[in-house]
Amino acid sequence: MIKNITPASSLKGTIQVPSDKSIAHRSALFAALADGTSRIKNYSRAADPQTTLSCIRQLGVNVELDGEDVLIHGKGRFALRSPDADVDCGNSGTTMRLLSGIIAGAGIEATLIGDESLLKRTMKRIIDPLRMMGAEIVADNDVAPIHFFKNDGLKAIKFELPIASAQLKSCVLLAGLFGKEYTTVIERTESRNHTEELLNLKMEKFDGAKIIYSNSTTQIPIQTYTIPGDFSAAAFWMVAASIHPNTRITLPAVGINTSRTAVLHILKRMGADIKLQNQRVQGSEPIADIEIKSAPLKGITLSPEEIPNCIDELPILTVAMLFAEGESHFNGASELRHKECDRLHAMAEMLKKVNADFNEQEDGLTINGNPNFTPQGSYFKTWHDHRIAMSAAVLATKCSTPSQIEDAECTAISYPGFFDDLKKVLA
Repeated sequence: MIKNITPASSLKGTIQVPSDKSIAHRSALFAALADGTSRIKNYSRAADPQTTLSCIRQLGVNVELDGEDVLIHGKGRFALRSPDADVDCGNSGTTMRLLSGIIAGAGIEATLIGDESLLKRTMKRIIDPLRMMGAEIVADNDVAPIHFFKNDGLKAIKFELPIASAQLKSCVLLAGLFGKEYTTVIERTESRNHTEELLNLKMEKFDGAKIIYSNSTTQIPIQTYTIPGDFSAAAFWMVAASIHPNTRITLPAVGINTSRTAVLHILKRMGADIKLQNQRVQGSEPIADIEIKSAPLKGITLSPEEIPNCIDELPILTVAMLFAEGESHFNGASELRHKECDRLHAMAEMLKKVNADFNEQEDGLTINGNPNFTPQGSYFKTWHDHRIAMSAAVLATKCSTPSQIEDAECTAISYPGFFDDLKKVLA
């Protein structure tokens, strides 16, 4: 589907962003391991979290809808069964990586597959520690299909994360939930902390690192709460509102977990006018209503240490940098080359389409921004990557003539109503 985007002089309105995708995945997977029925309110309707529900059904977990709520009838971590067919993780790397920890820990036989994009993404990062724990895994060239064979129990390991990765951390901790001894994960650079918070895992600080423990005595809480709005989805509107004149957008009930909000502080350093209102706690997650107004932005240099907690928002941050005064630069983002597509390449191609002044490096970009930049509209390729599609759409609203977004339906992976919301604030 090709979506036509018209230029906008300003944006105004209130947008209810979709529920948090990271929390949705985890809430469903953890509920499948709990002993009892979990009720999850505001569960994401996006494709990836719905895939997670389909996968846990194949492991013998009963999932049903009760109005707008999702009910998951967990029977305990040791009651999972081997699926009758390959488990299709669709486009969701989070589903595949976290489910791998569960399947390896449970010792059941299963094969994980995915769509064309997911089958190209390396799984070596999770396969290596799972094999260290004793899992028998076959995966040609460390990509899916991933074949797990039955085992009689994994051994505990002490694992220091080689990079800041919430998916890797979660995979190892989930496998550790099935062992008698404590599996220990050492994290020196903070990544998303939803797994350890939702599971209420034992944690401590030592020598500047966070040490997280899991084993079979860890009680898995019933996952009954309301999922907050997705901060990563909110980031698109934070940038859109900031770069358009005479604009004001309000985003109610968005999660503001400190392990997710790096882009908020980055945009504020650039000069963005963003206010958090009505701050409160919902379940175990802090939330707030976010108000964004137009503001002149200035260029910024991001340190490699900042990248892990804004990795998903870098495509839309690139758009902010394009309309900021002066040079912006980031590096240490080679992880972007291993997402749904090579996102660094895709971002560079997006900038080329509007004749931006920039340079692409192996692990980053340098962008010479201009608040008065008014490019001609263009035809934007998305590489079937939802974040590239939405970033290109925001950029298109700043063009002087209409633009087209190729393969626009890919936004359904994380934000099915994105173009409806864009039309709403354009009106």
